[in-house]
Amino acid sequence: MAREPTYFQGLIGKKIYVVDSTNQQLIGLSGSVVDETKSTLTILTDEKKRKKLLKAAITFHLEGDNTPIPGLTILRRPEERVKQ
Repeated sequence: MAREPTYFQGLIGKKIYVVDSTNQQLIGLSGSVVDETKSTLTILTDEKKRKKLLKAAITFHLEGDNTPIPGLTILRRPEERVKQ
């Protein structure tokens, strides 16, 4: 049986790296996910600043896995994604 991707198991506590975005200033941003809603991820950057990112506007990867994850693929509440 295939394991489901880590991002289906929840993102809070995971470190992410923004690799593409409609907002060019977000590319290269990284931090640990501290909150997730249906359409946003809130991260705590290495500089200890909270940044709210629109899922629909970013593509990111998780620390230790360079597979790009388009934010559009997780555009739902975390608990709904885990139930899939």
